[in-house]
Amino acid sequence: MAWGRLPGENSVRLRELITDAWSWLDYKPAMAAPRRPGHTAWAELTASWIPDQDLRRLAAYRLLAAYDSNQAGQFAEIVGDDETGGERRELGDASKLVDTALGYLLGADQTITVPGAEQADDEPTPEQTAAATVQAQLRNWAEKELLPYRLQQAERTAILTGDTVYTLAWDPAKGRVLLRTWDPGLYFPEWLDDEAQDAADFPARVHLAWEIPEDRRRGTKARIRRVTYELGLIGPSTQAGRDQDGRAVREPVAAGDGTPLLTRGDTVDPGTGTVLRTYPWSPGRASAYTCYLTDAEWELDDLTGSDLVYDLPLHKATFRVRSDGEVLDRLDLMVDFIPLVHLTNSIPGSGEHWGKPLLATVLQGLDELSATDTDSSAASATTGSPIIGLSGARLPIDRSTGQPLPVKVRAGTVWQLNEGGSMDVLDTSPQLAELRARVDHVLDRIAANTGLTAAGLGTLDPTALPSGYALKLALGPLDALVSAMHLARNHKYGILLRMVQRLHQAGHADGWPAGESLPARLVWGPHTPTDRAAVLDEVVKGVGAGVLSVETAVRMLMDAGYPIDDAQAEIARIEARAFDAAARLADATGDAAAVRRYLGLPDVQLEQPFSLPNRGGPPAAATDTNPVSS
Repeated sequence: MAWGRLPGENSVRLRELITDAWSWLDYKPAMAAPRRPGHTAWAELTASWIPDQDLRRLAAYRLLAAYDSNQAGQFAEIVGDDETGGERRELGDASKLVDTALGYLLGADQTITVPGAEQADDEPTPEQTAAATVQAQLRNWAEKELLPYRLQQAERTAILTGDTVYTLAWDPAKGRVLLRTWDPGLYFPEWLDDEAQDAADFPARVHLAWEIPEDRRRGTKARIRRVTYELGLIGPSTQAGRDQDGRAVREPVAAGDGTPLLTRGDTVDPGTGTVLRTYPWSPGRASAYTCYLTDAEWELDDLTGSDLVYDLPLHKATFRVRSDGEVLDRLDLMVDFIPLVHLTNSIPGSGEHWGKPLLATVLQGLDELSATDTDSSAASATTGSPIIGLSGARLPIDRSTGQPLPVKVRAGTVWQLNEGGSMDVLDTSPQLAELRARVDHVLDRIAANTGLTAAGLGTLDPTALPSGYALKLALGPLDALVSAMHLARNHKYGILLRMVQRLHQAGHADGWPAGESLPARLVWGPHTPTDRAAVLDEVVKGVGAGVLSVETAVRMLMDAGYPIDDAQAEIARIEARAFDAAARLADATGDAAAVRRYLGLPDVQLEQPFSLPNRGGPPAAATDTNPVSS
């Protein structure tokens, strides 16, 4: 974060220029001092337990949510930035930008793949078999955990706010890993080393914290709940217990002589005295670290102004108890990583940890668009019901008061004008046309600056493009935007899928192979229409000429949007009908058993060997030592 000072109107008062990940909101006066009295919109954010270094980030999330829900004008009126903000017309442009970007990011579908799982060899290697098993297990897990639904939740938050958070937890009752998404406003990472805050680094301790309001009906006070994941050295085994005050806590498990006991499988390094543990995913390497989970609540009345979310007093905490009776007070999760993934919408700058939302650089454009829509609405009112000036007209008189009655313009209205009378009409249609043209101009500017392009937003006239190549050029910035968004996510989703494997291994789930976790990735579907006929023609020619394998061809068809769910099964079905290829295999090898295996047919042992038909070469002789199957 860089700070500078600019001279104000005099040499005594100075203004601060803040340059950080949220400087794009500095044009909003409320962002400069969120703790300033009277900013009622920040009531939840200005709580004493929220650190100052997180306040601008949380304020940015709150403001972006207001734009997404058509409340930016109301927000500006509440914080005092615009006294007439409540009269703004907001027509969902911010929400449309986010939803459009979400559709292009996710593509038509999302597929989990493991390298080596789609090999179609007759005798797969152990590595290929393990890859196919892990891929099938991950896809089965994704279906049960509604992964596409979770992706929609998390990715829309990431595009809107710049960040999103996933957590993973082993559920013994369901026998699988649970995936949950979190609002980034609840996420408070804590680095033990102040210099390690790059996006590629992972904090050693993270908190998920939020405030629970008072419930008078139930008699509960306002309190804070904080879920903490922390990496630390492995200690003795613990169990649920009670302290002197009767609070649920964890206490060491001790032998009869009072000696602390270790968790089964843990050992002590005789040289250093460190407790070591061998995890299923690294059988040849012992680790001295594990992840501890703490879930506790504090009453707000018990906290002072110096108690921040990072260092809440544990002696005032009430630890939560899990459904199986485990007290969540530094519970050993039996893994050597924090099962939480923070995902950014963009590639953060050097030394930064937070992403940039899609709307970051076009918020002023959205304000301009809202103001233009408001002016256009006012102009359309005077155009549809014009202002009329009358002179020399005989107006109706109210007999009771003797005053002229209000004049209203209605269909069929007739006014009698005296000699020399006239009627003038205020024509505001030219101004209305100009405002509508300005709306189109601002929309084009927003489309260009976000990278979604007018073609991507659907506002481009198709007849304005002379060819498909021109459309591809028009979509160039959108392709670059989607590629950058995928680049920011691919590594994190690879880590998430690795965590899923390891948590299943730690939970001793059935069907998950032991050993080092296999690399898995989330493959995004095409984000723009694909010329499927051209891809199919390319695949047919490539496979026919022998320059493309069947595996590569099927992958190309899947990427083009063909309804292929399982590449391996599709390859097996193709080969089961590849009679010409089977005939060539028979000519080349003379082995009918290999031909039957290629076609997916069961082996048949014949009583009498026979020779394959001669296809123009020398006669194939049958031998008793190498019988073939029909």
